[in-house]
Amino acid sequence: MQGFINLNKPYDWTSHDCVARVRKLLRLKRVGHAGTLDPAATGVLPIALGKATRLLQYLPGEKAYKATVRFGVRTTTDDLQGEVITSQPCPGLNLTAIETEIPQFIGQIEQIPPSYSAIQVEGKRLYDLARQGEIVQAPVRTVEVLKIEILDWRNSDFPELDLAIACGAGTYIRAIARDLGIILNTGATLAALTRTESSGFYLQDSLTLTDLETQLQTGTFQTIPSDAALQQLSPVNLPDTLAKKWCQGQKVPVNLDVSDLVRVYEQENRFLGVGKIQDQILIPQMVFEPIS
Repeated sequence: MQGFINLNKPYDWTSHDCVARVRKLLRLKRVGHAGTLDPAATGVLPIALGKATRLLQYLPGEKAYKATVRFGVRTTTDDLQGEVITSQPCPGLNLTAIETEIPQFIGQIEQIPPSYSAIQVEGKRLYDLARQGEIVQAPVRTVEVLKIEILDWRNSDFPELDLAIACGAGTYIRAIARDLGIILNTGATLAALTRTESSGFYLQDSLTLTDLETQLQTGTFQTIPSDAALQQLSPVNLPDTLAKKWCQGQKVPVNLDVSDLVRVYEQENRFLGVGKIQDQILIPQMVFEPIS
C-alpha cells in the first residue's frame, strides 16, 4: 500500500498519535506525516503511506488556517493549553484598532517561535526543556504570511477575533496571536486553530479517523495517488530507453530549458520519481518506482 491520506486530525491528538492509529488500522509500518499540528489544533494532516513517505520532503509548504485569538489573556504556551500568565479584561479594545495593526503581520516577517514548540535548540526540543522548567527562547526566524482575513469579531471583556491565515512553512499562528496582543498592549493567546489547507490537501476533502475505519470495514478505502501530492512540480515524460537509464541513477538529456524539480514519468504516464533539470540534463533526486 502506498499513497496519501488527507486526514482531519482530531482535537487533543498529537500528530504522532494519528500516525500510530493509521499504522494500526492499515497494519502498515511505513507511515509518516507532513506538517506537525499541535494537540489542541484540528484539521488537515497529510499522511504518507509506504513508499510515499519518501515524497514528504517534496510537498509544497503552503498552509492555511482558521484561528481564534482571545485578547486580555497571556499564557505560557501562547494558547489555552498553557498556564495563564496574566488575565486582564479589555472591553475598550475595538476592531478598528486591530485592523490598523494586521498589515504588519503580512509578508516576510520576523517571528520568535513559542517557548513550547518542537523546534530544537542544541539538540533538544523547546517543549521538552520547558516541561523541565528550563525556558529557552528560540532564535528569531523569518517566515512568510501570504494573507490575513478577518472573519468575525466578538466584543466582550475578553474579546475574540476569528482570522483566516495563509502562510508558508514554519509559521507559528500562536506567535501571531501573542504578538498581536503585545502590539495592542492587551495580551492575547490562541483560543482555537483549524488547519484548512496543507501541502495541497484541503479540509473539505479530508477524512476523520472514524471515516477511515468505516471505509476499511466496507472495503471502499482508496489512497490518494502518490504523485497527486506533487502537483506543484511540472511533469516530464521520458521515452522507455531514457526512463530505464534514469531509474538506474543515470543523468539523461531533456529538451527543456528550465532549472527546477520535476515529476518524472515514463511514456505511459507511470510515475517514476522526482528529478531536477539543470542545463537540459535531468538528474535523479528520488527514484520512486524503478523499471525492472
